Amino acid sequence: MKLKQKLAIRYSRAELNILSLVNVRKAAIKAFRLFCMPQKKTAGKYPEIFSTGERLAFRLEGHTIRGHRWLPYTDSLKPDPTSLKKVLIAHGFESSSRTFDTYIAALLKQGYEVFAFDAPGHGRSGGKRILLTDYVRMLQLIEQNYGPFQAWIGHSLGGLALALSLEDMPAGPKGRLVLIAPAVEMTSAVDTFAKVLGLSTEVVKEMDRYVQEISGHPFSWYSLRRAIGHVQANILYCQDEDDLIVPPAPARQIEQDGHAHVRFIFTSGLGHRNIYKVPEMLDQVIAFL
Repeated sequence: MKLKQKLAIRYSRAELNILSLVNVRKAAIKAFRLFCMPQKKTAGKYPEIFSTGERLAFRLEGHTIRGHRWLPYTDSLKPDPTSLKKVLIAHGFESSSRTFDTYIAALLKQGYEVFAFDAPGHGRSGGKRILLTDYVRMLQLIEQNYGPFQAWIGHSLGGLALALSLEDMPAGPKGRLVLIAPAVEMTSAVDTFAKVLGLSTEVVKEMDRYVQEISGHPFSWYSLRRAIGHVQANILYCQDEDDLIVPPAPARQIEQDGHAHVRFIFTSGLGHRNIYKVPEMLDQVIAFL
């Protein structure tokens, strides 16, 4: 962790704890807004393949959501407008669609029409914060406006958002969902956040009440383990044993739940972000789809 980040955490910790002594409610709302705010964006130029896709945009909660659509390639590597298969890619927290350029290229060669968007507060999309409910709503709007999709790929927070968006949506027998190091329980993420900032139990409980007020559900409802049983698509669940961001234990619990439509791949030594970047994982994802 860089010195600037450490200083920012110390400042936020002091500010929130002082505020909680005066008004727990205000401290909880401020903490939740900080929890939803990415501290960094993926840097650098977008890969060349992003200059070949059709640029798309729509409005969500007062912000512009930006993405791309690519037509599949024929054998001569020319766009083919007769695609019968569509796939949607959802990136993780503090990431963007630009990190999936190798997946986009591989999927196009397999005949897929590919869609990839930047979530609120990420990449080229507007906003400074990302609420999970907004991410889910974004994915549902994409499905309504550009679907129906036959396949979905989600990494980290994008995986959880996809599961939540699909759990009430019927998917045909060919529907395929790939979850790569998906976020599992929002309660776990909040607990980790609370420990880093030294938030009191009262503030965390008030955060939970606030979330239920604005979304209709407590933190515990935003659970991959809860939602995965309602998703109709066949699922490939990829998890690394050495992931420090999303530990493997929750994935093992879901594996023990024994869902017939979920297949697991466990890797080691790749961590949270490299797991989807290695060619071996891309090959397995393509084979599954």
